[in-house]
Amino acid sequence: MAQAIDALRHGWPLRMEGGGVGDGPVLLPVETAIDAQAHAPRMLISSARAATLKLVNQREAAAPHAPVLIRGAEPFTLAAARPIADPALDLASPLKGPFKAELLAWTDAADAALELARLAGILPAFLVDPEGAGEAQPVAAGDLAHWADTARLTIAARARLPIAACENTEIVAFRSADDTREHVALVIGTQMSDRAPLVRLHSECLTGDILGSLKCDCGPQLHAALTAMADEADGGGWGVLLYMRQEGRGIGLVNKMRAYRLQDQGFDTVDANQRLGLPDEARDFGTAARMLELLGVRDVKLMTNNLRKVVALEEAGVRVIERVQHQLPANPHNARYLGTKRDRSGHLLD
Repeated sequence: MAQAIDALRHGWPLRMEGGGVGDGPVLLPVETAIDAQAHAPRMLISSARAATLKLVNQREAAAPHAPVLIRGAEPFTLAAARPIADPALDLASPLKGPFKAELLAWTDAADAALELARLAGILPAFLVDPEGAGEAQPVAAGDLAHWADTARLTIAARARLPIAACENTEIVAFRSADDTREHVALVIGTQMSDRAPLVRLHSECLTGDILGSLKCDCGPQLHAALTAMADEADGGGWGVLLYMRQEGRGIGLVNKMRAYRLQDQGFDTVDANQRLGLPDEARDFGTAARMLELLGVRDVKLMTNNLRKVVALEEAGVRVIERVQHQLPANPHNARYLGTKRDRSGHLLD
């Protein structure tokens, strides 16, 4: 899996293996492919993208992230495939097709390929069995579940880290041998076994956390959580902030920028992700549960407006004894974003 993700980032092809060695299709990532001469009679894209391209027989509403195999009147070159893959180019390249959807006989491999593209942070679009793609990196659909096993995550290092909100803070770094993302936890106050900590699962947001973006509420949520945990520590309790390296709700920084561009065209956050062929929620809350396990935390008071986090932690064996509302005032730039979280993603916001 690690080699497959690296291959996609470098623009190298994958061979999706099934029950036997070498029996699956070769898939070349459209966005990053380095051989400009590569071409193929078919492409693999998402159902949502297929619907945008007027393949209306696809399962647009039920499964926007599902894979779809398409064929064009002529072989797909990389130059022709890029506007098909990237909806941000629709206004510049409005005329595409006609295309025909074909029977997909290797659904598990196709599902795995789209998920691999998400993990690599690239557009979920591939040339299928291309000419001139070069040697392919083998990967099996079953490797995905093995790679996602959180048992491989371990504590790599920890140290005292005084922060502005609370000087009595420790930082703990977590790492898995198969994943280049390194998550961290801030333990605020003195850890104690007889009192549940105030916990916040915070997903990395470069634009909000560091640059002060007004398009989201991530930066204010992060700092308000640290302040609340510092207050908890002052009152004899403690807190844990889990900083998860899953930018853009799991779609990656570059794809988040593409979603921003689509939002500028009038789409909300859910529709923007789906037009990219990506899930509107792809964060891995199981990793957060594993981090708490490694810290010795079983019961938590969870700061969240998202019931999915509560359910995910409890399914992973963490007991949420209290849900603590964590809502901040809207501004003119993020009011629609917050409304979409409430109306389409089920967040408990007033």
